[in-house]
Amino acid sequence: MPTATYPRVVLKPGREKPVIQRHPWIFSGAILKLPPNTADGAPDGAIVDVMDSADRWLARGLLNRASQIQVRILTWQQEEEINESFWQQRLTAAVVRRAPLLAQGDITACRLINGESDYLPGLIVDRFGDHLIAQIGILGMDQRKRELAEWLLQITGCQSISERSDTAARRLEGLEDAHGLLAGTPPPDQVEITEKGLRFVVELGGGQKTGFYMDQRSNRHAVAAYCAGATVLNGFSYTGAFAVHALAAGATHVTNIDSSVDALQMGEVNLTRNGFDPDCVTENIAGDIFQVLRDWRHDADSPRFDVVILDPPKFAHSKQQIDRALRGYKDINLLAIHLVKPGGILATFSCSGLVSADLFQKVIFGAAIDAGRDLQILEWRRQDIDHPVAITFPEGEYLKGLICRVL
Repeated sequence: MPTATYPRVVLKPGREKPVIQRHPWIFSGAILKLPPNTADGAPDGAIVDVMDSADRWLARGLLNRASQIQVRILTWQQEEEINESFWQQRLTAAVVRRAPLLAQGDITACRLINGESDYLPGLIVDRFGDHLIAQIGILGMDQRKRELAEWLLQITGCQSISERSDTAARRLEGLEDAHGLLAGTPPPDQVEITEKGLRFVVELGGGQKTGFYMDQRSNRHAVAAYCAGATVLNGFSYTGAFAVHALAAGATHVTNIDSSVDALQMGEVNLTRNGFDPDCVTENIAGDIFQVLRDWRHDADSPRFDVVILDPPKFAHSKQQIDRALRGYKDINLLAIHLVKPGGILATFSCSGLVSADLFQKVIFGAAIDAGRDLQILEWRRQDIDHPVAITFPEGEYLKGLICRVL
């Protein structure tokens, strides 16, 4: 039994099953009684014990009354205190699990901590060489971020850890966006990383997410296997990682489409770093990909491609947006299918966690039917191994994809 005592959150009768089954979230509707919101009770961000309606201990976690998810569970072991040793052990365990990936020698960037699936709710940490970038999504972690950052530098030996916490989840927690150095020496604006031996420049202070989409690492490698001798359309190209992999695998030409001119320019930097002349092997189109593909569909002289890659941003940020997201996925895939040469490849992805893999596949089915084309699924794809999914937390599996042959 722990020597420390914690304030108690009591669940309503019959609401304990998800906690017993080790789901890490407790929603406000499941709670019967909260401790006083006082300094000597349990202010938001405090550690609390979770009890069932018969006063039996269930779990221990972080409290935030301002959130719909009022408790984020840290442990289901009653004897486990939440102290300095606990945090250091959890951080170390997550880092050690990634050691084999980094030991391969051709990868210098990966996700070190993947939130609830690494049993550290609300904490995302990515490594780029000797620098770390954190995204902190919940109040309890936000209150402890300086200490967590110092311990991470000690564990990893990295030079810096900076914060880029600007997700919608923070606003649901009552938190504002936060950026800046948490610990260590100020990092450079850009660093170079390697992925499967290829070189990429990452902007540590800008760009999307924490700077680079490492969850797509294995998918880029998988799609590249279909690109030898191919003309490729890279939709939602961002900084061109799919393009670099495709060209390294022998693609003859890549057309990149993205709404961001800055991202397309960084894509050219990445091509140059890997020995490709952007003027010779790529075409960049800055604009709305939906409109570009729609214009091409109705133009008999528009290009057709051996491989089309679609890696759009998240379309559904809430349940209310799911129907609109599904329409968006169907529309863009319908347009893309028309542009694939017979026998060519469509590699299509969704990072909307609220859209399941089964539902996404049904959307692609509908797009194929409407396009009048037959599709064969060659591969089902998901996020890379440094983005694990705890089996009790299916919400952690957000990225899904299909590699299809278009007949």
